[in-house]
Amino acid sequence: MSHADPTTDHKAPAAGPTNAAWAVVAVLLAIGIVVPLLVGLYDSEKPSLFGFPFFFWFQFLLIPIVSVLTFIAFRISLAATARDRERAGLPAHADGNGDLR
Repeated sequence: MSHADPTTDHKAPAAGPTNAAWAVVAVLLAIGIVVPLLVGLYDSEKPSLFGFPFFFWFQFLLIPIVSVLTFIAFRISLAATARDRERAGLPAHADGNGDLR
């Protein structure tokens, strides 16, 4: 719900598509937090890979996967922040240059 600002007679920005972007960011980050906590997923010695039991190499495999998910979440958050700032009447980026990093 948007409310009128009595000092400027502009409506406050309504919640919009960036909420979906922030939900995607939350899900991507939650995967990296929750999956390692589900020990039952990888609580076994077999299959082994190069002599490493499954519980070791699965956790090592999670490191690049979670890194990629975190990077994707970061890029989505940059774009969502830029859209949120534009809706609020601010420059898309705090430094004002308009570039996504």
